[in-house]
Amino acid sequence: MAPHVLRTVAEVKAWVASLQKEGKTLALVPTMGFLHEGHVSLMREGGRRADVVAASLFVNPTQFGPREDLARYPRDFEGDLAKCASAGVSAVFAPEPAAMYPPGYQTYVEVTEVSQGLCGERRPGHFRGVATIVTQLLALFRPAVALFGEKDYQQLQVIKALNRDLHLGADIVGMPTIREADGLAMSSRNAYLSADERQRALALSKGIRAAQALLASGTRDTRALVEAARRELQAVGLREDYVEVRDAGTLSPLDTVAPGQTARMLVAAFSGTTRLIDNMPLAG
Repeated sequence: MAPHVLRTVAEVKAWVASLQKEGKTLALVPTMGFLHEGHVSLMREGGRRADVVAASLFVNPTQFGPREDLARYPRDFEGDLAKCASAGVSAVFAPEPAAMYPPGYQTYVEVTEVSQGLCGERRPGHFRGVATIVTQLLALFRPAVALFGEKDYQQLQVIKALNRDLHLGADIVGMPTIREADGLAMSSRNAYLSADERQRALALSKGIRAAQALLASGTRDTRALVEAARRELQAVGLREDYVEVRDAGTLSPLDTVAPGQTARMLVAAFSGTTRLIDNMPLAG
């Protein structure tokens, strides 16, 4: 069955009120559309955790910088609806930007600590835009659970923080990154890659796995782990944006990975003109 398409805030409120009247629990999967199997896996998991699943398809303008790809961000509304239907999604919220940012809009949400460094440094204002739209969606839908992919790991920590600090009440669930058979993390921006650029993009996951292997062999110095990943990027000519090891919870920089510590290696690099990110756990 095709999902019910909601276009306005009023329609969302009415739909949510009907769910609440029926006593049904809701899982929400916020997306920017151009869905892939990673998104679909979140929707299916939502169906296991709640009675009803809703998704948003909204390319949020406030999280794009002035020289970023808002205008050309890939879109496929009909294809997205079909994927949502296949995953059992009951409703899709697909507003116009003016529905979320009407004339006179002046309220923004900023998470001040876990947004520092990494993508927060390279994309100024990005996480303010993310935090603002996700806060709006959680406030509108009031879901029991909201699901996000771990590929955008810093974003996930930002969302966990705002949900906790603003008492929004959702269970924020991070799900493992879904990868292609060759290890490339699924991303809507993969559509930008030429065949050669896509092949070279595999260095992101290869680099992190090289660092994992080095840690497993006993090397705990994060400088050495970073260099192991960096060599893979350099070998295929990717332009590094960052390669860092951070605490998995606080995202604080680490000099060493202590025994028993859960760390995360986060990588961003350009394959051609396309900026890609990836991350994996490093277990001490």
